[in-house]
Amino acid sequence: MVMVVLNTAIANVALPAIAVSLDVSPAMSVRVITAYQMALLMALLPCAALGERLGYRRVFALGVMLFTAATVLCSLAPSLPWLLAARFMQGLGGAAVMALGVALLRSAVAPDQLGAAIGWNAMAVALSSAAGPAIGALVLSATTWPWLFALQLPLGLFVLLITRSLHDNYGTASSVDLLSMALNVGMFGTLVFAVDVFIDRPILAGALLAVSGLQLVALVKREMPKKAPLIPIDLLGSRSFSLSVLASVFCFAGQTAAIVALPFYLQRNLEQSALMTGLYMVPWPLSVAIAAPLSRRLADKYSTGLICFSGGLLLAVGLGATSLWPLEEAVYLLIPFTMLCGLGFSLFNAANNRNLFLSASIERSGAAGGMQGTARLLGQTAGAVIMTVIFTFGEIATTPRIGFGLGAALTLFAALLSTLQIKRVA
Repeated sequence: MVMVVLNTAIANVALPAIAVSLDVSPAMSVRVITAYQMALLMALLPCAALGERLGYRRVFALGVMLFTAATVLCSLAPSLPWLLAARFMQGLGGAAVMALGVALLRSAVAPDQLGAAIGWNAMAVALSSAAGPAIGALVLSATTWPWLFALQLPLGLFVLLITRSLHDNYGTASSVDLLSMALNVGMFGTLVFAVDVFIDRPILAGALLAVSGLQLVALVKREMPKKAPLIPIDLLGSRSFSLSVLASVFCFAGQTAAIVALPFYLQRNLEQSALMTGLYMVPWPLSVAIAAPLSRRLADKYSTGLICFSGGLLLAVGLGATSLWPLEEAVYLLIPFTMLCGLGFSLFNAANNRNLFLSASIERSGAAGGMQGTARLLGQTAGAVIMTVIFTFGEIATTPRIGFGLGAALTLFAALLSTLQIKRVA
């Protein structure tokens, strides 16, 4: 999980450098993020299903292998199309890690330790997110962006080596429904591609959205009778599970829009160097990590819906302050604003994930992990696409602030959704 999160955080901070080096616009450079997220969306649920059938560890290790090979190709990219293709491959490998990581974690601990394990996992992810911008900034201050990917190769090889120590379940050995997987891949692929081309080719985008919808209908109809469907319809029938998924989509959409806007805001508007940009981006994920133990303890004592609402509200306030405050006169104020964002996101994410995973049986851990990753990636893709549209039509001086404002609105909506789950907990 650290490997995948570090890669994402490093890629975010490198976007301005990639845009300049490959001579593309900021809107085009955001596709480095969306290509990765598109592959994740397409492969998360199939990887979860393959893990349940063929064994979590086996599919997880294959994903790590593909991710590491694609990282090498990213470091060798001479053009944007090459880089996008390599990032897509990374996403396919990363999907196995993200879909099966928590399922493997759940099989490694006793049921009464799951809440603590999720908390430790959240802390590891947050610390990786915090380290990513700083590492990226240090590398960019000394050399060029391809080294950001090249330096990840030793980590990938190390992770591949230690997969041998993971718990080995042998799966159900049931047959794999290739047609359902093809429908899932086609549905998410045409959806993301439609959103990506909507600005330039609205008619094509409309046709692709229709095709995506037809594939969704066919997939649901095919999977409905199954005991363990590819799209976890059985889990989505739970009100608690479905609300957690929906709130996660909106929260990650708002956070991603802000995170994509932040390096451009720091470098273009506030005239900060690449090194200072990375350092200013550290407090946000670092505060997520620091708040993770608090979030876990609160989730043990109080309603997860109440904690999600409080966290989403704090995140919305932090993004709103970043959007409205004249930081050109006092850039240091960005630090408390982003720390407030980190605290809010930590509270929201820990409680929401706990609620989501405990709504599923241990036999459906893979499906729950796949759905959690799908919700996160739908939100992240939506946030990145929102910023692409804003960068395309807006002025560079105002677009980051608009991104922060929209992020605040989306996270506030996630907080309001979470109020539907507020209940008393003994």
